[in-house]
Amino acid sequence: MADILEQLAEKLKQALGAELVSVILYGSAASGDRQEKFSDYNVLCVLNRLTPRELAATETVFRWWNAQGNPAPLLLTAQEVASSTDCFAIEFHDIKESHRLLYGADVVSALTVENTYYRAQVERELRAKLLRVRQKASAILSDNAALRQLLADSVSTFCVLFRHALILHGEKAPVKKREIIARAKERFGLDAAPFLSLLDLREQKVKAKEMEPGAVLAAYLTEIGKVIDAVDALEKTDAREGARN
Repeated sequence: MADILEQLAEKLKQALGAELVSVILYGSAASGDRQEKFSDYNVLCVLNRLTPRELAATETVFRWWNAQGNPAPLLLTAQEVASSTDCFAIEFHDIKESHRLLYGADVVSALTVENTYYRAQVERELRAKLLRVRQKASAILSDNAALRQLLADSVSTFCVLFRHALILHGEKAPVKKREIIARAKERFGLDAAPFLSLLDLREQKVKAKEMEPGAVLAAYLTEIGKVIDAVDALEKTDAREGARN
């Protein structure tokens, strides 16, 4: 890991020079939960300014980075980082909590993420991802292989969002997916079975043919709904407390 990340930071320094403020690794690779088959290296690049000139300077670097199987780094100015925590509350909460500085100044550790924006985005993302799974599943219910793949691809995202739901409820949430599911079971009364089955599938602990995806789907959707309800309830609690004050 270190070698390719060091290469990226060095290439960006050469391409951007004094305009480059920071190169920051975040996501599963920074938190220690990266899986080679499923996880990318997620990188945030912070610049003093972002014009077509800076975009052109990164083109060759990003082509090389994409060829390694990674998504293009996020590009933000330092001013955008400081002013975007309201609309990217989840993302900056994650980056702030777990990141590794590859180059330059640490511009994220001191950021403040307002809880109101944070809760709203967690609920929105949970609802949007649930709707997306329903929408996609409706077109492939008779295709077991495609349905398995859809569910296996989505479970990681829901683990991340469940972790944020736990944090909103005052938990010191773990970062490992199985630990998140175990904690969500305790906090929200979640049935862990569909999530653990899908993690087993992702990690190749079971063969695909051993899983009946239709049965998993039914339980999966129901349990996701429980977490959505728990996050939604926080808004009502906050509203009641605000009215009393």
